[in-house]
Amino acid sequence: MLRTPIALLAAAGLLTIALSGTVAKAQGGAASSASVDPHANETKGQRDARMKWWREARFGMFIHWGLYAVPAGVYKDKKIDGLGEWMMHDAKVPVGYYADYAKQFDPEQFDAAKWVSYAKAAGMKYIVMTAKHHEGFAMYPTKVDDFNINAQTNFKRDPIGEMAAACKKAGIKFGVYYSQNLDWHHPGGGTAGDSWDPAQAGDFDAYVRKVSAPQVEELITRYHPAVLWWDINGPFTPDQVRALTASFPKDPELIFNNRLGGGVPGDTETPEQTIPRNGFPGKDWETCMTINETWGFKTNDTNFKSVEELTRNLIDIASKGGNYLLNVGPDSHGVIPAPEVERIQAVGAWLKRNGDSIYATTPDPFKRLPFEGRATVKGNTVYLNVFTWPENGLRLAGLLTDVKGAKALATGQKLSVMKDADGTLMISKPSVIDPVSTVVALQLAGPVALVPEPPRTILVPTSEKAPQTWKYTTVQPSKNWADADFDDAAWKSAPAPFGQGVPGVNTPWTETPGDIWIRRSFTVSNNSMKSPLLTSVHDDEGEAYINGVLAAKLDSYTRTYDEYDVSAEAAAAIKTGENVLAIHCHQGTGEQSIDAGLTMVWPGTP
Repeated sequence: MLRTPIALLAAAGLLTIALSGTVAKAQGGAASSASVDPHANETKGQRDARMKWWREARFGMFIHWGLYAVPAGVYKDKKIDGLGEWMMHDAKVPVGYYADYAKQFDPEQFDAAKWVSYAKAAGMKYIVMTAKHHEGFAMYPTKVDDFNINAQTNFKRDPIGEMAAACKKAGIKFGVYYSQNLDWHHPGGGTAGDSWDPAQAGDFDAYVRKVSAPQVEELITRYHPAVLWWDINGPFTPDQVRALTASFPKDPELIFNNRLGGGVPGDTETPEQTIPRNGFPGKDWETCMTINETWGFKTNDTNFKSVEELTRNLIDIASKGGNYLLNVGPDSHGVIPAPEVERIQAVGAWLKRNGDSIYATTPDPFKRLPFEGRATVKGNTVYLNVFTWPENGLRLAGLLTDVKGAKALATGQKLSVMKDADGTLMISKPSVIDPVSTVVALQLAGPVALVPEPPRTILVPTSEKAPQTWKYTTVQPSKNWADADFDDAAWKSAPAPFGQGVPGVNTPWTETPGDIWIRRSFTVSNNSMKSPLLTSVHDDEGEAYINGVLAAKLDSYTRTYDEYDVSAEAAAAIKTGENVLAIHCHQGTGEQSIDAGLTMVWPGTP
């Protein structure tokens, strides 16, 4: 997995009314990739048919299993910080020394049917399993060389093949993860930085031709996976991309993600360990996430997420139109840790009662909900996932379609629905409240129709339309750096335009690790606006200020434009005349990109 996705992403342009066009430019892939993208000539109808099962699934199991389960984060009696599956890289373990872990790898308790049963009980509809991670060890009997589980261990079996068969028997889709770029064992494979062992020296093109491409062909032709989950975008040439995807026509229904590289966009966006605030509107996407902190098994990682957090993550992701690929990390004996099994089965118990609000649903149509929770839609039914039942009752505003009835999904209890004079719905409280999420199903008389959103006025235009309007610094400024009267004459001006959504291109700090501070002035002629919204694209978490007053805390990185309600204090700080929007974005290593903007609803708009 990525240790940090930041280094692979960069921001797009700023907020506009025609925002979707800018986002599409940022994420659509280079035009030159058309000749190498296996799905470049696919029609929308063909794509919809191919993606149908995946879009309906919503919940899948990720399995990270390899030699890294043997040391489990400990090298020469020393606990190694970081991810378990990255230990070889982080501890700079010699190639030969690491390969000897295979002699200790004897997963005698591995049972494919049992693993699949766990996924089935959890309500997961597909499984993606590591066929080869960055360590270069194949978890199937590859014919490319003998660095694989069948040739190097006493376990003379084929876990990938057994999992594929068990999934087919259980009616679950099966996919494989493959590290096509990084390979710390084979000469010429990518190393994510400088190599640390002469045995790694070699030609990358030869590695692709002799290792990666043949193994990808083996996986596709031998196991016919429904999903191919690439990891770590590579600097592949068109010929290398063609070699890696040469076998795709043999499985035209194959779905693959956006981590191949070489300008190929892939089918799915893959935010890692985070849930985008607004999802990826109009795109297929999947959040992959660990139950604890690491992907591969690590003995000292016991920081497991709660059942409530995992279940609400699934609800949140489904409400934004995405899938949740939740990871388990089996140990070297072939056992999935009990705390992980217990948690996913508890999520499955909730889904057994409330799955209709998750599977095959479409995103939340409401801009905002007046309660803590999320909404999804399926046909003429709106599902309200209520995390905490409001003390003053459950209300829902903005729905134009008539409601035929309501019920508590888990119990079937009928609920009363009343309508205020302004059209706000009041829904009675079920007798049974679920501490994780209580689902209310609203049966409508027709498709969802909402009260139109009031028009918004752009207060801060796009950087493409207003170049060099931002100033930035990478040096810690004085405490009053976000104030309107701060002198930023020594700060640098951003290029024109300020970033174009292409990783590493036209961002003023492409190679600059560390924090970044940016400022932009804007003028207001009438300070009686209402409902200000901050919109931001950013590489990491941070804070936004208006005239020195905290406006919003920014979530972790995003490749889409996230909207944040501006705090009441910051909204009140906006004055007639000149104001300043300022952002501090945190980043420890790697390049940095950020962009932001403001819109307002002006008085008198309906």
